[in-house]
Amino acid sequence: MSSQRHEFVRFALEQGVLRFGEFKVKSGRISPYFFNAGLFNSGASVGALAQFYAQALIDSGVEFDMLFGPAYKGIPLSTATAIALAQHPDLAKDDVPFAFNRKEAKAHGEGGTLVGAPLQGKVIIIDDVITAGTSVRESVEIIRAAGAEPAGVLIALDRMERAGADDQLSALSAVQEVSNTYNMPVISIASLNDIMAYLADNSELAAHQQSVAAYRHQYGI
Repeated sequence: MSSQRHEFVRFALEQGVLRFGEFKVKSGRISPYFFNAGLFNSGASVGALAQFYAQALIDSGVEFDMLFGPAYKGIPLSTATAIALAQHPDLAKDDVPFAFNRKEAKAHGEGGTLVGAPLQGKVIIIDDVITAGTSVRESVEIIRAAGAEPAGVLIALDRMERAGADDQLSALSAVQEVSNTYNMPVISIASLNDIMAYLADNSELAAHQQSVAAYRHQYGI
Protein backbone atom coordinates (compact mmCIF):
# COMPACT_ATOMS: atom_id res chain seq x y z
CA MET A 1 0.00 0.00 0.00
CA SER A 2 1.41 3.36 -1.02
CA SER A 3 1.90 6.09 1.55
CA GLN A 4 -0.88 8.16 -0.05
CA ARG A 5 -3.38 5.30 0.18
CA HIS A 6 -2.36 4.43 3.74
CA GLU A 7 -2.70 8.05 4.84
CA PHE A 8 -6.13 8.35 3.23
CA VAL A 9 -7.48 5.28 5.05
CA ARG A 10 -6.11 6.66 8.32
CA PHE A 11 -7.61 10.09 7.58
CA ALA A 12 -11.03 8.59 6.77
CA LEU A 13 -10.98 6.67 10.05
CA GLU A 14 -10.01 9.75 12.05
CA GLN A 15 -12.85 11.73 10.49
CA GLY A 16 -15.40 9.00 11.20
CA VAL A 17 -16.00 8.62 7.45
CA LEU A 18 -14.80 5.00 7.47
CA ARG A 19 -16.35 2.84 10.18
CA PHE A 20 -16.44 -0.83 11.06
CA GLY A 21 -19.37 -2.80 12.47
CA GLU A 22 -22.63 -3.86 10.78
CA PHE A 23 -24.22 -1.50 8.27
CA LYS A 24 -27.09 -1.97 5.85
CA VAL A 25 -25.90 -0.43 2.58
CA LYS A 26 -27.83 0.81 -0.46
CA SER A 27 -27.82 -2.64 -2.06
CA GLY A 28 -29.53 -4.09 1.02
CA ARG A 29 -26.44 -6.07 2.03
CA ILE A 30 -25.09 -6.02 5.57
CA SER A 31 -21.56 -4.68 5.23
CA PRO A 32 -18.85 -4.91 7.93
CA TYR A 33 -17.64 -1.46 6.96
CA PHE A 34 -19.19 1.80 5.82
CA PHE A 35 -17.73 4.77 3.97
CA ASN A 36 -19.75 7.99 4.14
CA ALA A 37 -17.98 10.85 2.35
CA GLY A 38 -20.73 13.23 3.48
CA LEU A 39 -19.01 13.26 6.87
CA PHE A 40 -16.15 15.23 5.36
CA ASN A 41 -18.12 18.26 6.44
CA SER A 42 -15.73 20.94 7.68
CA GLY A 43 -13.40 23.30 5.91
CA ALA A 44 -10.29 21.54 7.17
CA SER A 45 -11.49 18.03 6.33
CA VAL A 46 -12.73 18.94 2.84
CA GLY A 47 -9.51 20.86 2.20
CA ALA A 48 -7.44 17.81 3.14
CA LEU A 49 -9.73 15.53 1.11
CA ALA A 50 -9.23 17.74 -1.94
CA GLN A 51 -5.46 17.38 -1.62
CA PHE A 52 -5.85 13.60 -1.70
CA TYR A 53 -8.02 13.87 -4.82
CA ALA A 54 -5.53 16.20 -6.51
CA GLN A 55 -2.56 13.94 -5.74
CA ALA A 56 -4.37 10.80 -6.94
CA LEU A 57 -5.24 12.52 -10.22
CA ILE A 58 -1.70 13.74 -10.79
CA ASP A 59 -0.18 10.37 -9.86
CA SER A 60 -2.49 8.60 -12.34
CA GLY A 61 -0.86 10.34 -15.30
CA VAL A 62 -4.27 10.74 -16.98
CA GLU A 63 -4.38 13.82 -19.20
CA PHE A 64 -7.14 16.32 -18.40
CA ASP A 65 -8.20 19.89 -19.05
CA MET A 66 -10.93 20.41 -16.45
CA LEU A 67 -13.12 18.84 -13.77
CA PHE A 68 -16.84 18.11 -13.72
CA GLY A 69 -18.81 17.47 -10.51
CA PRO A 70 -22.21 15.77 -10.82
CA ALA A 71 -24.88 17.14 -8.49
CA TYR A 72 -24.91 16.99 -5.60
CA LYS A 73 -21.84 15.48 -3.96
CA GLY A 74 -19.64 16.25 -6.94
CA ILE A 75 -20.24 19.99 -6.59
CA PRO A 76 -18.08 20.65 -3.49
CA LEU A 77 -15.63 17.92 -4.54
CA SER A 78 -14.94 19.46 -7.95
CA THR A 79 -14.69 22.94 -6.45
CA ALA A 80 -12.29 21.97 -3.66
CA THR A 81 -10.16 19.75 -5.91
CA ALA A 82 -9.78 22.53 -8.47
CA ILE A 83 -8.44 24.73 -5.67
CA ALA A 84 -6.06 21.99 -4.52
CA LEU A 85 -4.79 21.49 -8.08
CA ALA A 86 -4.22 25.23 -8.47
CA GLN A 87 -2.02 25.15 -5.37
CA HIS A 88 -0.19 21.91 -6.18
CA PRO A 89 3.57 22.46 -6.68
CA ASP A 90 3.94 19.61 -9.19
CA LEU A 91 1.15 20.60 -11.56
CA ALA A 92 2.76 21.97 -14.70
CA LYS A 93 -0.42 23.35 -16.20
CA ASP A 94 -2.52 26.49 -15.96
CA ASP A 95 -5.33 27.09 -13.49
CA VAL A 96 -7.74 24.11 -13.77
CA PRO A 97 -11.34 25.08 -14.58
CA PHE A 98 -14.34 23.20 -13.25
CA ALA A 99 -18.08 22.92 -13.83
CA PHE A 100 -21.05 21.16 -12.28
CA ASN A 101 -24.71 20.60 -13.05
CA ARG A 102 -27.98 21.44 -11.37
CA LYS A 103 -30.67 18.82 -10.93
CA GLU A 104 -33.27 21.24 -12.33
CA ALA A 105 -32.82 23.86 -15.04
CA LYS A 106 -32.67 27.47 -13.90
CA ALA A 107 -35.46 29.50 -15.53
CA HIS A 108 -33.90 32.94 -15.01
CA GLY A 109 -30.51 34.58 -15.42
CA GLU A 110 -28.22 32.52 -17.63
CA GLY A 111 -30.62 29.56 -17.38
CA GLY A 112 -29.76 25.94 -18.09
CA THR A 113 -28.40 23.20 -15.87
CA LEU A 114 -24.65 23.85 -16.11
CA VAL A 115 -22.66 26.11 -13.81
CA GLY A 116 -19.00 27.07 -14.06
CA ALA A 117 -16.50 26.92 -16.88
CA PRO A 118 -17.60 25.80 -20.38
CA LEU A 119 -17.22 22.05 -20.86
CA GLN A 120 -14.37 21.56 -23.28
CA GLY A 121 -11.35 19.38 -23.84
CA LYS A 122 -10.68 16.32 -21.68
CA VAL A 123 -12.95 16.28 -18.63
CA ILE A 124 -12.47 14.36 -15.38
CA ILE A 125 -15.69 13.42 -13.58
CA ILE A 126 -15.23 13.62 -9.81
CA ASP A 127 -17.46 11.90 -7.24
CA ASP A 128 -17.18 10.04 -3.92
CA VAL A 129 -17.89 6.41 -4.89
CA ILE A 130 -19.44 4.46 -7.76
CA THR A 131 -22.40 2.31 -6.78
CA ALA A 132 -24.71 1.88 -9.77
CA GLY A 133 -22.88 4.21 -12.15
CA THR A 134 -25.94 6.42 -12.65
CA SER A 135 -24.21 9.74 -12.01
CA VAL A 136 -21.34 8.74 -14.29
CA ARG A 137 -23.73 7.91 -17.11
CA GLU A 138 -25.54 11.23 -16.72
CA SER A 139 -22.22 13.10 -16.54
CA VAL A 140 -20.90 11.41 -19.69
CA GLU A 141 -24.07 12.41 -21.54
CA ILE A 142 -23.75 16.03 -20.41
CA ILE A 143 -20.05 16.23 -21.31
CA ARG A 144 -20.50 14.67 -24.75
CA ALA A 145 -23.52 16.87 -25.49
CA ALA A 146 -21.28 19.88 -24.92
CA GLY A 147 -18.75 18.53 -27.42
CA ALA A 148 -16.16 17.66 -24.77
CA GLU A 149 -14.50 14.31 -24.00
CA PRO A 150 -14.99 12.32 -20.77
CA ALA A 151 -11.39 11.43 -19.88
CA GLY A 152 -11.83 9.54 -16.61
CA VAL A 153 -13.60 9.28 -13.28
CA LEU A 154 -11.96 10.25 -9.98
CA ILE A 155 -13.43 8.78 -6.78
CA ALA A 156 -12.46 8.54 -3.14
CA LEU A 157 -12.98 4.80 -2.56
CA ASP A 158 -13.27 1.78 -4.83
CA ARG A 159 -15.31 -0.77 -2.86
CA MET A 160 -14.28 -3.47 -5.38
CA GLU A 161 -17.79 -4.91 -5.02
CA ARG A 162 -19.94 -6.72 -7.56
CA ALA A 163 -23.51 -5.64 -8.22
CA GLY A 164 -26.64 -7.77 -8.50
CA ALA A 165 -28.62 -10.16 -6.33
CA ASP A 166 -26.71 -12.75 -4.33
CA ASP A 167 -27.60 -15.50 -6.83
CA GLN A 168 -26.94 -13.28 -9.89
CA LEU A 169 -23.80 -11.35 -9.09
CA SER A 170 -22.22 -9.55 -12.01
CA ALA A 171 -18.77 -10.66 -13.07
CA LEU A 172 -17.37 -7.15 -12.72
CA SER A 173 -17.43 -4.52 -10.02
CA ALA A 174 -19.32 -1.26 -10.53
CA VAL A 175 -16.00 0.49 -11.15
CA GLN A 176 -14.91 -2.08 -13.75
CA GLU A 177 -18.27 -1.86 -15.52
CA VAL A 178 -18.00 1.93 -15.76
CA SER A 179 -14.45 1.71 -17.06
CA ASN A 180 -15.41 -0.88 -19.69
CA THR A 181 -18.66 0.81 -20.73
CA TYR A 182 -17.12 4.22 -21.34
CA ASN A 183 -13.58 3.08 -22.20
CA MET A 184 -11.95 5.38 -19.67
CA PRO A 185 -10.00 4.93 -16.44
CA VAL A 186 -11.50 5.12 -12.96
CA ILE A 187 -9.00 6.56 -10.49
CA SER A 188 -9.50 6.00 -6.78
CA ILE A 189 -7.66 7.51 -3.84
CA ALA A 190 -7.94 4.14 -2.08
CA SER A 191 -9.71 0.80 -2.42
CA LEU A 192 -10.92 -2.13 -0.36
CA ASN A 193 -7.45 -3.64 -0.82
CA ASP A 194 -5.99 -0.68 1.05
CA ILE A 195 -8.55 -0.96 3.84
CA MET A 196 -7.69 -4.64 4.30
CA ALA A 197 -3.96 -3.87 4.30
CA TYR A 198 -4.54 -1.21 6.95
CA LEU A 199 -6.49 -3.67 9.11
CA ALA A 200 -3.69 -6.21 8.83
CA ASP A 201 -1.20 -3.65 10.15
CA ASN A 202 -3.35 -2.22 12.95
CA SER A 203 -3.74 -4.30 16.09
CA GLU A 204 -6.62 -2.15 17.40
CA LEU A 205 -8.70 -2.91 14.30
CA ALA A 206 -7.54 -6.48 13.69
CA ALA A 207 -10.83 -7.88 15.03
CA HIS A 208 -12.60 -6.59 11.90
CA GLN A 209 -10.20 -8.21 9.46
CA GLN A 210 -12.02 -11.55 9.25
CA SER A 211 -15.48 -10.06 8.65
CA VAL A 212 -14.22 -7.72 5.94
CA ALA A 213 -12.36 -10.59 4.26
CA ALA A 214 -15.50 -12.77 4.37
CA TYR A 215 -17.60 -9.98 2.87
CA ARG A 216 -15.10 -9.50 0.07
CA HIS A 217 -15.00 -13.25 -0.58
CA GLN A 218 -18.78 -13.23 -1.05
CA TYR A 219 -19.26 -9.98 -2.99
CA GLY A 220 -15.87 -8.67 -4.08
CA ILE A 221 -13.69 -9.05 -7.12
